[in-house]
Amino acid sequence: MKKLFSSFDQTVLAMAGLRFLSASIELTAAICMLIFNDVKKAVAINSILAIVGPIVLVTTMTIGVFQLADQISYGKLLFIALGVGFILFGIYK
Repeated sequence: MKKLFSSFDQTVLAMAGLRFLSASIELTAAICMLIFNDVKKAVAINSILAIVGPIVLVTTMTIGVFQLADQISYGKLLFIALGVGFILFGIYK
């Protein structure tokens, strides 16, 4: 098993791991919604997911951009930061 993961880039492995964690949280939330079988509780669970999604997005983007920082110009880094900022603005406003 260790040999399987050693063939992947550590940055890609970290980013994929965060996405697996996010997917696990989403699946657990869906199961909880079905178990509780109540609209109010489902909305509360869904509101928590609205926080988790952007955090995972920003974290994975940060990991990737830090790895690429020496290969990307400052102008492109600025555009990436603006893009992430617009996504967060669109989610929360």
